[in-house]
Amino acid sequence: MERSREIIVIGGGHAGCEAALAAATLGVNTLLITTDITKLGVMSCNPSIGGIGKGQIVREIDALGGFTGQCTDQTTLQFRMLNRSKGAAMHSPRAQCDRDLFSLHWRAKLEATPNLSIIQDTIEELLLETHQGKVQCVGVRSKLRGELPAQRVILTAGTFLNGLIHVGMYHTLGGRIDESAVPRLTEQLVAHGIRAARFKTGTSPRIDLRTINLDVCRIQAGDEEGGCFSYSTTSPSPLLQRPCYITETNPRTHEILRNNLDRSPLFQHIIQGRGPRYCPSVEDKIHIFADKPSHPIFLEPENSEGNTIYINGFSTSLPYDVQEAGLHSIHGLEEAHIIRPGYAIEYDYFDPLQLEHTLASKVIPQLYIAGQLNGTTGYEEAAAQGLLAGINAAHALMGKAPIILRRAEAYIGVMIDDLVTKGVDEPYRMFTSRAEHRLSLRQDNADERLYSLAQAIGLRSATALENTREKYEKVTLFSTHLSQSSLTPESINAYLTAQNSTPLPQAIKAHKLLLRPEVKLDALLSHLPTLIPNDFTLSSEIIHSTETRIKYASYIEKEEQESEQTLKIDTIHIPDTLDYSTIESISIEGRQKLRQHRPKTLGEAKHIPGIKPSDLKAILIAMRSFVPRGTKE
Repeated sequence: MERSREIIVIGGGHAGCEAALAAATLGVNTLLITTDITKLGVMSCNPSIGGIGKGQIVREIDALGGFTGQCTDQTTLQFRMLNRSKGAAMHSPRAQCDRDLFSLHWRAKLEATPNLSIIQDTIEELLLETHQGKVQCVGVRSKLRGELPAQRVILTAGTFLNGLIHVGMYHTLGGRIDESAVPRLTEQLVAHGIRAARFKTGTSPRIDLRTINLDVCRIQAGDEEGGCFSYSTTSPSPLLQRPCYITETNPRTHEILRNNLDRSPLFQHIIQGRGPRYCPSVEDKIHIFADKPSHPIFLEPENSEGNTIYINGFSTSLPYDVQEAGLHSIHGLEEAHIIRPGYAIEYDYFDPLQLEHTLASKVIPQLYIAGQLNGTTGYEEAAAQGLLAGINAAHALMGKAPIILRRAEAYIGVMIDDLVTKGVDEPYRMFTSRAEHRLSLRQDNADERLYSLAQAIGLRSATALENTREKYEKVTLFSTHLSQSSLTPESINAYLTAQNSTPLPQAIKAHKLLLRPEVKLDALLSHLPTLIPNDFTLSSEIIHSTETRIKYASYIEKEEQESEQTLKIDTIHIPDTLDYSTIESISIEGRQKLRQHRPKTLGEAKHIPGIKPSDLKAILIAMRSFVPRGTKE
């Protein structure tokens, strides 16, 4: 038997890498076990990090001391800030990455981390012992090394538990294409009371850039000024920046796919697991949105110098020949050479209702579960869970209090609370609409929200915390200065006219003028540099944070009041005959789930997976005008 470890992490995906890094950084002797050491942190699906809601999570991971943001910045091929036309709370960073370098950087980071060892092996079962009448996890048994004792085990096996890959009518066991699945582990856990079910996900074909007619595709360039995820990043990505391209399916594409649905494992009900609602396969899209003549296709580079292109929007499990015919019907892809076909994969996940907020199992003590095994989808959601599981497993061993992020504190807190209190009935992904406090939980202020906690844990330095405090002290000082600075019509009306903004009839404080959406602080300072206090250095970060704080102050106050009111309405009864289908302000998903569950109170509705805070408000509004059947208006 090998020597005992304090923590063993099973799985080298995004959750496992962050879990192992956090635990080892906190000084705990950690062992990471992965089936393939060359694929640590591998991007199994699309070669990108971030997006709506997801970008905010990555910024939070970085603020808490995780590595995903830094790894992204070191391997970025293109950076875009999504939703720039909307308010700052909706701004979401997204980056295309070199997927090979992303994995190499993760490996280099882990191999250089003290207290962390990595081995390549496959786990066959957990070591379970009965202690005082309770079964607890005391290690693992691997295929090559046998028994490996540990005081805590973090399970982050992704899609590998009984993974089943589908390409048309071809089916094979696997956790990823050409990688073996992990059998029997699910059966062992189920035998000890952990509930399991099946989900499915999928990925798109990869094609050769040299066989695409880019002249007929629309170019999608990154932001000229670039950008980054990590607060530690001081220089842009060293890699050559590359554009993405856009084309679209057409009626001919849809006809080819529709004529072959009898060869689709999804439509022939061979695939039993439920897939992600917000990332449907292309065959699902032409079925669900049958009236749409086209769907966008995004051609995304996978590396800085190679020719592999990921086809975002064409996830499929149809046979190879159908994938090829469908792609060849798309403008610009008539001669596209498929390097690797798309495929679907079914896998086991465990009911997150059986987890504590620490991600420790309620059923088997000393076992933590994180990532896609908890019913989530996405690299970002997995990495965040891994980070918190690693911290909490280490804290349990060190006798320290657990770290539980509140819903008002972080998107990560929203996600974990959703998982462990609502459960999942389809793969969970983060959206800004899931957060009651989304105006406060912005991508730009994750350092302000979480650096103090990260430093207290031991994952951020005192110097980093002090720099962050100084930054926000400047924001406060500058905000106060603007609230005391008057602007006269003579000094500002020319600028306002140029911005198509109403001129001032009299003097106004600068911070009140900034409440106008069309007035931007950086432009205002360029017009009136005297607004900048003497001996006061302003970075673009401070300018942005100051403007956002001023513009959002009243909205955040209102948001907090509404959250307090929401807590008071849990016991309000919902009429049995309320027709949810007529409440158009609730999403289609929300209406479907409300009709299915028929909650008796708003408190019950709140705990239905997929029901958002805005849906509860919509129900309340509908109830005010509700007229019971059989009564006169």
